[in-house]
Amino acid sequence: MKPKETVDLQRASQLLKLLGDKTRLTMMKLLSSHECCVCEFVGIFKMSQPAISQHLRKLRDIELVREERRGQWIFYSINSEHEDYLLIKSILDQLPGQDESINDLEKQGLRISCG
Repeated sequence: MKPKETVDLQRASQLLKLLGDKTRLTMMKLLSSHECCVCEFVGIFKMSQPAISQHLRKLRDIELVREERRGQWIFYSINSEHEDYLLIKSILDQLPGQDESINDLEKQGLRISCG
C-alpha cells in the first residue's frame, strides 16, 4: 500500500483523536526509530502491562503499528506502509526524540529484557 498525499478529513480526525493521547503519541514517536516490546513500554511509561496492551491494541486496530512474534514475545514497529503514513510522519517529525527513554532502559538492563 502506497502512502497518500492527502487524507480524508474524517480519517484524519480519527487518526488525530487516537494520537491525541500522550501515551500513544509517545509510543508512536518511540516506534518511529526503535522496535519495542510490551515489557519495554511498561518500563518506560511505568504502567501496567494490560494498560500498555490496550494502547497498542488501539494503534494496531487501525494498522498504525505492526507486530512481529519472536518466540513468546511480540515486538512492535511503526507501519511505514500505512496509507496515511505521510500525515503521521509529519506529526512525529515535529516531536522531540525519545532516545533518552531507550537509553534509560538500557542503563537499567531492561532493554529487550523479555527477549
